[in-house]
Amino acid sequence: MEYAIVDIETTGGHASANGITEIAILLHDGEQITGRYETLINPHQLIPRYVEALTGITNEMVAEAPSFETVAPHIFNLLQGRIFIAHNVNFDYSFVKYHLQRCGFDLNVPKLCTVRMSRRVFPGYDSYSLGKLCAALGIRISGRHRAGGDASATVLLWEKILAEGGMSTVKDYLKRGSGDQSFPIYLDSEQIHSLPRKPGVYYFLNEKKEVIYVGKARDLRQRVTSHFTNNKPGRQKQEFLRNIHQIKYVPVPSEIMAFLLEEAEIKRLWPRYNRSQKRPAPRMGLFAYEDGRGYMRLAIERMTRGRIPIYSFGQQTEGRDILHHLVQQYQLCPQLNHLSACPSGTTGCSCQLSPEEYNDKVIDAVNSLKQSLPSFAVIEEVEDDYPYVRHWNPPIIRKKSEGLFDDITPAYYSVKPSRKIGRHAAFRSCILIEDGAFYGMGYIPDSIPRDLNTLKQYLVPYPDNDYLRGLVTRYAIQHPELVEHF
Repeated sequence: MEYAIVDIETTGGHASANGITEIAILLHDGEQITGRYETLINPHQLIPRYVEALTGITNEMVAEAPSFETVAPHIFNLLQGRIFIAHNVNFDYSFVKYHLQRCGFDLNVPKLCTVRMSRRVFPGYDSYSLGKLCAALGIRISGRHRAGGDASATVLLWEKILAEGGMSTVKDYLKRGSGDQSFPIYLDSEQIHSLPRKPGVYYFLNEKKEVIYVGKARDLRQRVTSHFTNNKPGRQKQEFLRNIHQIKYVPVPSEIMAFLLEEAEIKRLWPRYNRSQKRPAPRMGLFAYEDGRGYMRLAIERMTRGRIPIYSFGQQTEGRDILHHLVQQYQLCPQLNHLSACPSGTTGCSCQLSPEEYNDKVIDAVNSLKQSLPSFAVIEEVEDDYPYVRHWNPPIIRKKSEGLFDDITPAYYSVKPSRKIGRHAAFRSCILIEDGAFYGMGYIPDSIPRDLNTLKQYLVPYPDNDYLRGLVTRYAIQHPELVEHF
């Protein structure tokens, strides 16, 4: 096998908006260096002052250097057919591939990361940055933060890896189907390989152990791995990958529970990178009040703290549809209910009734709406090999400032645990809708009575919103055999 050990200096952290200012490529046959190429490159954009201070490469130094387009054919020929090696390979590879592509060259070669290989061959070090790792291993770097100096140090590190029996690691990483080299640089690949092939919710944590992304999966390992198969050169993707240091997860026995838990957790944690799902909770409700003349009125209004609506919804149009139906069915006055003027002035309209007579009609309408709101549970069998039910304490009911995960179960922590299920008891998963609102979910023993009050003793409550409610309702319609009504 032939290798190309690469280091670059750039104007910034992601390829799509930044240029390469210097590149060094050292060819290696597994025993010694067989070729060397090194050059400054004019990025045709200003080098930021902090980059100048770090690398020592100034705008004046690159002013007369060749552009990347000029050296691209030679760089492509050096890399093509060889294994691309770098310290934090995804960074260097994303820049080189992106800029070669802009010049009409499609680089598609295997890659190896000396950070990831060092973690396996030299475990236990506090830091695997090139400078600190080389210092710990006795490798002297001449020309730190310059492409030639860092590439030469990476060669020495690479040779130490091979001398310590690292060839088996190399073959393991290069085998077909291994995506380890695409994983985030600070993430231990064992965290991914140990993920179960089950439905669940996963959490990406940053260096401070803060949750930065929450996702759902039908297959946890496959879905998490898919985040890293596309190494886009844009700022958002590169920043996202650099910030992932740890993975935690909550396995659940069904995909619908994964949907529900993901949505609830995004609303609670508000993770930095869950942009598309940061929908506000429902803020509209149907309220009843009495006006100055003693007439009860129904109105669609914004939800406020302390006010309990007759019914809540995510969109005002949904509320108006319900109100229109009640007005028509119970012959209420549309004007009193903020919908429209009386059909033909006030003559013959129910607003001509006495307040007592009219209010009886409104009370009947409200009671019919409440009675029409369903209460039901979706109850499913749980596979015998599902191991986490005994400790079902989802994090949604804990305070946000408290710890999210413990060692007994991958991602469960609760201030007020739900009832424990006996070690040998048969159990099922349960999702509960009460009076048209999403109550919560969890697990129930087979032996308990199936009534609302008993089920609620075992389930963990979650904040209701129209999205969660809709998910459960649609699932219940699709799987009527799983539904028990109350």
